[in-house]
Amino acid sequence: MAKFLIAKVLQGVQLFMSKQFSVLLSTAFLPPIQWFVYLLKAEKVLIENFETYPKQTYRNRCEIATANGKQVLTIPVIKIFGNHTKTHEIEIANDEKWQIRHWRSLVAAYANSPYFLYYQDELQPFFLEEYINLMEFNLCIIKSLMAIIGIYKSIELTDTFELNPKNVFDLRNEITPKRTFDHFHLPTYYQVFEEKNGFFSGLSIIDLLFNMGPETFDVLNSVNVNC
Repeated sequence: MAKFLIAKVLQGVQLFMSKQFSVLLSTAFLPPIQWFVYLLKAEKVLIENFETYPKQTYRNRCEIATANGKQVLTIPVIKIFGNHTKTHEIEIANDEKWQIRHWRSLVAAYANSPYFLYYQDELQPFFLEEYINLMEFNLCIIKSLMAIIGIYKSIELTDTFELNPKNVFDLRNEITPKRTFDHFHLPTYYQVFEEKNGFFSGLSIIDLLFNMGPETFDVLNSVNVNC
């Protein structure tokens, strides 16, 4: 019993210490699991709002696991000021009917997962209602996912752009599909098509949610972050 109590105290101390940092993240569409790890672990969470919008990032895309392997879902966007458009100014190109395609892809990928039916009613509305602004859409779905997972904290948007911000762990360009995220090792978990395709690491948070359900929080919390 004494050893158990000591272990629990140490676990609590570790969790407390792990949250004593601020993190600066980019916005993300159905963010990857590593993004959510830092959202959970950080004491303060900032999302970049005034950067010049970069392309080919998780800001408007996510990755899921399907029967045929990894699939990328991308929201078509409009840069209203061309290459000088700020992230908070990016609009969604809804005339391309991307929501229908995305939802069909999610159903095809996760209909047989343990928890898809349990959560689909909470997530499907995001693929039925049209949003104009990418930042607004991302933030709405992120907050919904936070509530589902059980992460209760506020998110702040930056009010200016800083190239080298101080007193914050800057991950704006670290969590990206262009290279492997090496700040920590993500844990493995059950995936529907793992026997066929092998395990895919660093997919969208919905892959973890649909496969692990209520255990999603514990999986995220089990990661020891580096910052």
